[in-house]
Amino acid sequence: MTSMTLSMLSREPHVITAGTAVLGEALDQQAVARIEVDWRPPLPGTAAALARVLADPRRERANATAVGRMVSARPMLVGVRPARDVLGLEPGTFLHAGPPITWERASGPMRGALIGAMLFEGLASSPKDAEDRLAAGSGITLDSCHHHRTVGPMAGLVSPSMWMLEVTDAEHGGTAYCSLNEGLGKVLRYGAYGPEVIDRLRWMGDVLGPVLRAALDRSGPLDLRALVAQALQMGDELHNRNRAATSLMVRELAPAIVEAAPEHAAEVLRFINGNDHFFLNAGMAAAKVSADAARDVPGSSLVVAMARNGTDFGIQVSGLGDRWFTGPAGVPDGLYLGAYGPADANPDIGDSTITETTGLGGFAMAAAPAIVRFVGGDVSDAVAATTSMYEITLAEHPAYQIPGLGFRGTPVGVDVTLVARTGVLPVVNTGIAGRVAGTGQVGAGLVSPPVEAFTAALEALAKA
Repeated sequence: MTSMTLSMLSREPHVITAGTAVLGEALDQQAVARIEVDWRPPLPGTAAALARVLADPRRERANATAVGRMVSARPMLVGVRPARDVLGLEPGTFLHAGPPITWERASGPMRGALIGAMLFEGLASSPKDAEDRLAAGSGITLDSCHHHRTVGPMAGLVSPSMWMLEVTDAEHGGTAYCSLNEGLGKVLRYGAYGPEVIDRLRWMGDVLGPVLRAALDRSGPLDLRALVAQALQMGDELHNRNRAATSLMVRELAPAIVEAAPEHAAEVLRFINGNDHFFLNAGMAAAKVSADAARDVPGSSLVVAMARNGTDFGIQVSGLGDRWFTGPAGVPDGLYLGAYGPADANPDIGDSTITETTGLGGFAMAAAPAIVRFVGGDVSDAVAATTSMYEITLAEHPAYQIPGLGFRGTPVGVDVTLVARTGVLPVVNTGIAGRVAGTGQVGAGLVSPPVEAFTAALEALAKA
């Protein structure tokens, strides 16, 4: 017996446990001191691709460059303009949330939103006429919002006559767009298309858009980075809770609204006041312009877009250009409105996961304990959701900080290799759309992205 063996037997053992919890629990029952290592095996089938990507000499510097651009972006709301002007949309062209999709594969809420957009643009005389024309496809063009520097919540429908928030990056020079938020209830973004939906869209085009444009012309650009940072410290997470951010936005714009359009000021302010999510769309455009600053860095494994079209969940990666990597969109697990339940829910939909892509939303739930009343769970779940995201991200945001975590920056910059190495998937909180066209919102909750999107991106990085 060696001296080392004798030494080990003469003192208390030092035990390190990893993996299956039952092993550690057995030691706990015997009062054996141990150190637990939170280790998980890599995602199945990814070992070879992961080794190749990790060996890429460009990766570390590329990721530092990409995430540095993302967190240094300075999004500014500079204007509100019609989509036909800023995006060059022609009649019959519609942008939608998520990866590209056809009418044949579109979900119920996506079809409902397209029907509503056809009616709004005067391209159909009835829902049946709109459906027939969309199915025929003649004179109709569908494309992803992301292909046009644009994002849209839920179905994300953008048509030529809709007014867009215009956000520029004062640091890197990019521009991004998002539609105006319609409010609550039966709305186009959730696939509703009744007369009240179309009437509201027309009022937004005739009154809301022009008033906001005039107000911004008078007030000057609105610093969205500063506003988001303040809202996080007031209990928002900037995806499903925007109450503080909306209030801050109104405080900034209200004087200019009154001065620029006194005849419409009351109805505009009343409309915004009735919708705590009004800021969401501005926040999405801010996140989009920040993520776009990190695009096209060769060798980078940073995720620059996560988006869903109600059928597919897709991601884009900085070092892989505009390619989409997809898997089936999952049905969120959460709380339902009224008599609705899981059977009424459509799979996940919307571009609003651009907030999680840039360290907000589900990644910042620890800043918004009240969010659990909307998406389910309790406060400890919200904290756990945020802390788990530090395992798969490249940085902590220098401006977006969480008071409850000692003002630690939100986890930002999802790395495909870290997802593969840990098996941890991004946390997403989201609204839930009814699966039948025309239903509207049926609830809200949490959803996990499909593993396939990340493994496919990893394989592509390995080949690149």
